[in-house]
Amino acid sequence: MVVGRRTKKMPLLENVEILDAGAEGKAIGRVDGIVVFTTNVIPGDVVDIQVTKKREKYMEGKVVRIRKSSTDRTDAFCQHFELCGGCKWQYLPYAKQLYYKQKQVVDQLTRIGKVNIPILHPIKGSEETTYYRNKLEFTFSNRRWLSEEEIRSGIEINDQNVLGFHIPGMFDKVMDIRTCWLQPDPSNGIRNAVRDYALEHDLPFFDLRNRSGFLRTITIRSNAKGEVMVIVVFFYDDKDAREGLLNFIAKSFSQITSLLYVINEKGNDTITDQEVLIFKGVNHLIEEMEGLNFIVGAKSFYQTNSAQAYELYKIARNMAGLTGSEIVYDLYTGTGTIANFVAAKAKKVVGIEYVPEAISDAKINSANNGIQNTSFFAGDMKNILTPGFFIENGHPDVIITDPPRAGMDARVIEAILAASPDRIVYVSCNPATQARDLQLMQEQYTVKEVYPVDMFPHTHHVENVVLLVRHD
Repeated sequence: MVVGRRTKKMPLLENVEILDAGAEGKAIGRVDGIVVFTTNVIPGDVVDIQVTKKREKYMEGKVVRIRKSSTDRTDAFCQHFELCGGCKWQYLPYAKQLYYKQKQVVDQLTRIGKVNIPILHPIKGSEETTYYRNKLEFTFSNRRWLSEEEIRSGIEINDQNVLGFHIPGMFDKVMDIRTCWLQPDPSNGIRNAVRDYALEHDLPFFDLRNRSGFLRTITIRSNAKGEVMVIVVFFYDDKDAREGLLNFIAKSFSQITSLLYVINEKGNDTITDQEVLIFKGVNHLIEEMEGLNFIVGAKSFYQTNSAQAYELYKIARNMAGLTGSEIVYDLYTGTGTIANFVAAKAKKVVGIEYVPEAISDAKINSANNGIQNTSFFAGDMKNILTPGFFIENGHPDVIITDPPRAGMDARVIEAILAASPDRIVYVSCNPATQARDLQLMQEQYTVKEVYPVDMFPHTHHVENVVLLVRHD
């Protein structure tokens, strides 16, 4: 006979004061010396928390009641707030958001990386705090996420086709998004019109669990000129249905200068290894920065907050301290934005990126802007940065590195240390992995300056630029 294990009832913590805002958007309280993590509240709130996870040194829980609101609390402006999972800090005034982002950078660099910070610049805030993104991706799904109220109602909900964002932690659940405050018009109009057309014409929405259905994702990119790129991804090709939808999009939105599509039969949504086909217009947008024009294709990485990207790149260029005689390596160069941006102040710039299409764009960007002192290479960073590569292309005086959230591979760090540049400018979207990498370089390099930049208002995310100088 098998006896079922009794589930231990989790405690309800009452009158917990929220003391801090931590990494990953978590709010932090403390009960009897034990840290309690929760969400959707801000420092100064006093709340009751139903514990969902209990460990020796910390607990996690869900707020079930706000007993007292923080004097800093503001109203959320988005109808999807708390349910969507994005823009979690709408309750915090923007000045407070910047305060906690800078605090997060300092905490992670000093605690994880054991970094001493001689110069800490005040965080660079974003002039625009809504409609600041130039790219959003939305998912079609036949499994709409249902709210607790809908589930409790017992009412059968037949229409579950949606177009929106994934619910955090639920790969097969998508929340229908009607108005998003992240990307300027016509983003909302395009998404809503496409959803309505698909429903009216009975186009099958994708089943993320069973991998079936016609419509998978739609990505909308825009630039400062108001030009728009739309990429529709289908699971299989149905020529009549595909052309009907794409013709509808093209006729409905004159701002679209690049209408593209992909037939992606894979299990995942990535299109980096897929052929992108042109339905109408050209295959790229143009972004402008200091008189330089940058081609951005469907697969290209470009900072999603264009205005703040300019501020970020100026900070990186200033930290590089270029005089015109330096060989600069730009690691994780993407479409070569930083490489081309600093080229006028360098002797030579070498850009390296994993995605071949991005490197093709980087080369075109140099050619279109009349820049002749750049070289670009596609491939895995740790395999490219060999002693022979440094001999052939010149040993770097300055390395600018802007890796993904996971940070740099240990072998890439070893290659950087072997190259021994005078300066390293480390741009990061994740101060925690940046701190880890800085610790690995501390025997040869000293951190001189730290400059946080807010690229994503109303979220916990923060970009950070660090200058490292080789020991004398």
